[in-house]
Parts: sequence; C-alpha cells; structure tokens
Amino acid sequence: PTRFVEIDCNDVESVWQAIKRLSVRGAPAIGVAAAYGAVIGARSAGTADPAAVREALSQAAAHLATSRPTAVNLFWALDRMQAAGDAALAHREPLLESLLREAHAIAAEDRAMCRAIGRHGAELLADGDGVLTHCNAGGLATADYGTALAVIFTAHEQGKRLRVFADETRPLLQGARLTAWELVGRGVDATLICDNMAAQVMKEGRIQKVVVGADRIA
Repeated sequence: PTRFVEIDCNDVESVWQAIKRLSVRGAPAIGVAAAYGAVIGARSAGTADPAAVREALSQAAAHLATSRPTAVNLFWALDRMQAAGDAALAHREPLLESLLREAHAIAAEDRAMCRAIGRHGAELLADGDGVLTHCNAGGLATADYGTALAVIFTAHEQGKRLRVFADETRPLLQGARLTAWELVGRGVDATLICDNMAAQVMKEGRIQKVVVGADRIA
C-alpha cells in the first residue's frame, strides 16, 4: 500500500504470471497487457518467416487466454491481435510492426475512454459531495487514468471539493491497498473504512454518490 513497483515482463510466461497472480488486474489493464504479451510471443519466432511468427502469435494467445478465464477484455484483446495478424499476412504487411501498432492502439483507446468517462462522470458530482467507493477502478486497473475513479479524479481537477470514503473491499483489499493509495496520491480527501461501515456513513448523511468498479451491474 505504500510503494509503487514496476514489473518488466520480457516473455509470454512472465506476462501470464503477472495476470494470473493479480499483479495486473482490472479489465482494461488485463486487455492491454495481453495485447503486448501477444506481441512478445510473436517476436520470439524472429522475423524471417511470417508463417512462424503467425504461429507463435497463436500459441502466445492460447497460453495467455488461460491466465484469467473470466476476464472478458483478455479474450477481446487476444482476438483483436489474432485478427491483426491475419490482416497483416493477407496484405503482406510487416507482421510484427502491425501487431505492435495494434497493441499501441488498444492502449491508446483505453486511455481515451478513461478520460471520456472522467469528463462525463464528473458532471454527476457536485462541489461538497461525499462519495463512497468500492473495489478499485483507477489508473492501476487501466492503461492510464481509471474508469470509475476517473469520475472523482476529473471532478477534483475541476476544483470540486469531495470527501471520499473508500471501502476496504475484502477479501483482496483492493480499496485499502489501491483505491485509497491512488486517491491520496492525487490529493483527494479520502478516508478508508471497513466494508461494514458503509451503511453507517450513509446513515450519517455523509454519502451523496456511490462509485463502484465492477464488471457488471444488475
């Protein structure tokens, strides 16, 4: 909770391990990591034989797909990389260059979407609002800025004074270890609470909005 550590992944297995052990977590971040992992896998076959590079891409994608079977972005990104490989071969374009360009595009699109979520979502927060968060959907879970937390980050940058209560989010404590750290790092007034205190701070009238990082809302 007090250190930011970057991990260099230089082969497919290290990318697989990073996703599997939750060093990479959050749907957008998983998709971006998988895209670049696919490039690393394809590159392992060298550059001389396009067919060998394409086969290495397929093998890398198949292996990376087993790292997190429930991650939709993982399969979406890998399918997109496979399609980029097929298109490059069909048009006789440099395969590795095309794959790296596609991975860069996936990362750039995520950054743009995060910023857009922040711009639109910040309109829902008023100056002085109390906001409850659960789980983590900040920059650590994406390519750049965050999805759900982007709403708070943008409102804060607009000068809105917010008081954020971050649920710890058991059992992995994403709220305590990640969300609280990100909020404090950006200068947002944040208080970490245990999960079963959420009802109490609502009862006390401290919460006007709730921001949740989740794969699906029903």
